[in-house]
Amino acid sequence: MGLDKMRMFGVIGLVILGLFMAYGCTQPSEQPTVLNETGVTQEQIDKVVDANNKFAIEMYKQLSGNSSEDNVFFSPYSISSAMAIVYEGARGTTADEIRTVFSYPEDIMDLRKGYAHLFNSINKPNENYELRTANALWAQKDYPFLDEYLETAKTYYGGKLANLDFVNDPEGSRTTINRWVENQTNGKIKDLLPKGSVNPLTRLVVTNAVYFKGKWVKQFDPKDTYKTDFHVTPEKKVKVDMMALRSEVFNYTEDDTVKVLELPYSGNRLSMLVILPKQNHTIDEVEDSLTIEKIREWQSNLNPREIDVHLPKFKMETKYKLNDVLSTMGMPTAFIPDTADFSGMNGNRELFISHVIHQAYVDVNEEGTEAAAATGITMELSAVPPENPFVADHPFIFLIVDKETGGILFMGRLSDPSKTGA
Repeated sequence: MGLDKMRMFGVIGLVILGLFMAYGCTQPSEQPTVLNETGVTQEQIDKVVDANNKFAIEMYKQLSGNSSEDNVFFSPYSISSAMAIVYEGARGTTADEIRTVFSYPEDIMDLRKGYAHLFNSINKPNENYELRTANALWAQKDYPFLDEYLETAKTYYGGKLANLDFVNDPEGSRTTINRWVENQTNGKIKDLLPKGSVNPLTRLVVTNAVYFKGKWVKQFDPKDTYKTDFHVTPEKKVKVDMMALRSEVFNYTEDDTVKVLELPYSGNRLSMLVILPKQNHTIDEVEDSLTIEKIREWQSNLNPREIDVHLPKFKMETKYKLNDVLSTMGMPTAFIPDTADFSGMNGNRELFISHVIHQAYVDVNEEGTEAAAATGITMELSAVPPENPFVADHPFIFLIVDKETGGILFMGRLSDPSKTGA
């Protein structure tokens, strides 16, 4: 398997690897713009792909760490591309921490050109499958974001701008964003942003959506699907619908610990890589040694082999709030009011990340796979500075007025609060 194919697996295949592992606004266009990637180099593409893949493994280990019995599914591309737009506005320690967690290249043009290329590549039409991604920025309509920041988001990430009124209509704004996400994911990701995640202090929401639907090159016959036990642990088992293909040729490899099978989708650009622990080995063992280098090793060792395939038919939906996970991974500053530095967005340091929410869906069946994911990152004001502060720290007059008649019922002056007069 060539290096280019391995890299492309990293961009999109890790989405599939996760199977196992407005008010007053104009909606962004449903059709993504083709970005200008003139001058992009293979090195720049490789840097962004490597960053995405490294983040994928680290995030997988975080999400799977609580229990080996919990399902895990997410799109590393969706999270990392949304965060790249936020990172463009980060400065100082905030930027350093985000770059470290997401392994972004230090040269900002490497990041920009690499993501522009991936955006175009994913959105390239193909008659064999559906694959698309979109980014959008939802900004408070009267908030002074820097033109340079908004232009960068649009030029290199396809981040189209829509103005909302979070201040006066936070719930309507939330509904508008969720509707866009649902449309972009063919109805599979609903209510990405939960109630309370958008409020009058919200000034920006960055969203990414990614959708995939493809058919197997060699489809399973529903007549061959059978009921059998799936062993969650040695002591616990559940019934599943097991799909079956017999004596078919697929790319396959194995080592002392795992069997690795590649199931291609129509068009042969995308595939599912299934990493199955061997008997007497556990999923925990595999996860402990899982690295990008190990995945590349398995990929490079894949060879055609006649094999019987038995794969569960399943559907999965997941939702994660990633604030604590990302903080643990090394970027706590971005979530701290009055400490986070996103001055590249607006020229000051009053914004911080209030929510990073990720939701994903997958359906694996006899015909193929449908998968969707979306990420929402909300930015809030650390505080609301009053335009005309009212500080009653010196003598003042006060009235009690009958509003209906306009009559003054009581009138006084406070000159010395320590004197009660009693």
